[in-house]
Amino acid sequence: MKIKFFILPVVCLAFIGCSKEDVPSNDLNLGVENSVAAKAALSAKPGAMQISGIGVYAEVSECNYEAMGATYAILFTGNLEGCFYVFVDEYDCSPSGTYRETGREYFVGTLNGEAGTFWTEYRFEGKFEGCAEDGSYIGAEIFGRCQHPLVKGSGDGVFEGVTGRLDMKDDIEAGNFPYRGHFKN
Repeated sequence: MKIKFFILPVVCLAFIGCSKEDVPSNDLNLGVENSVAAKAALSAKPGAMQISGIGVYAEVSECNYEAMGATYAILFTGNLEGCFYVFVDEYDCSPSGTYRETGREYFVGTLNGEAGTFWTEYRFEGKFEGCAEDGSYIGAEIFGRCQHPLVKGSGDGVFEGVTGRLDMKDDIEAGNFPYRGHFKN
């Protein structure tokens, strides 16, 4: 079963207590109706839509981050599918190897198949093998995590009016970035 057909019934049943008969059939979740379904799921009361997936460093051929002026990009799969362009604003590293970074990110892609964009402001903290004199890190990452609150009013398309946050905890062994979070309209 595709996840987009699973989200709406779960949101409906979990948050507003509707019956099985109230859940739309899969054939209603195609085309324009899917946009309505995605926005309805985002605005469900009293909770928020839970999202999750995996991010990996993107190649320039996948997400042309150089043309965007970004430092790098992360390619998302899961509820969010698309390019997460990262713009590093500040960073520093302590002698112990603790690295901190802040910046902005621009997501271009889809939520459960519906297109849109949004901005975040992020804060990353991690531990590396060491630090360079310029405040960057040296060597391999030991662990890392970051928070990505959405910038209010920055969304368009399916993300118009959406608030929320993404969290990532780096999976060092797998070499990817599992994300989870919540969006609310």
